[in-house]
Amino acid sequence: MNIVLLPAEHCQAAPWVIDDPRQLQHIKQHLAAVPGDTLKVGIRAGQRYLTQIVAMSEHRIELQPISSQPPAAKLPITLIVAMPRPKVLRRLIMDSVSLGVEKIVLLHSYRVDKSYWQSPLLLQLDDYVTLGLEQAGDTIAPQIEIFKRFKPFVEDVLPSYVSAERPAFVAHPYAEQTMPFACNHGCTVIIGPEGGFIPYEIELLEKNGVQAVSLGQRILRTETAISYILGRLMSQF
Repeated sequence: MNIVLLPAEHCQAAPWVIDDPRQLQHIKQHLAAVPGDTLKVGIRAGQRYLTQIVAMSEHRIELQPISSQPPAAKLPITLIVAMPRPKVLRRLIMDSVSLGVEKIVLLHSYRVDKSYWQSPLLLQLDDYVTLGLEQAGDTIAPQIEIFKRFKPFVEDVLPSYVSAERPAFVAHPYAEQTMPFACNHGCTVIIGPEGGFIPYEIELLEKNGVQAVSLGQRILRTETAISYILGRLMSQF
């Protein structure tokens, strides 16, 4: 936790209050903070602050803001990912949020097991977003959308994400074109499920303005591919 993320209602008047048990435990046990220490705090969807601890008890910490600064800018990227296995979903959301992705879309595809959509972890996405924001010292959550039908999404929704100024790429190990390096503009990146998109899905994506690109001969895990692609495309940001 590199920033303590607070809801706006906890910061309407000084002193500000931390009363979330998870955050309290981290501050007391891992940071070993005491009154008088400074603490980095962010107001969700707002500014970042340096604060000073003015009082502590078993169930709350009171803070006084000292100075503020805006959150880091988002990467101008829309990340579309075929719904991963539940245990991968948590890491994927946290890592994508930490890296600063502007928008995340979870999508169904042929090789996505339908049982994944029944996972209770889908109800905990906001918790994973919070953990990702706290890791990165950010306060602005990405927009997250869910589409359970591949063809309607690709034909009806995806075209609105694609333009000459904002291209879309689908990572496909058998594509002839290689993925570019260091884009100086926004883009959309599409990552398939384990086993990849089937040929029909790749063809439908290409018909709707998406470029199929290769990352090389190695086949990467979903979460590994995302980190690599974001670093490759967004290094100028």
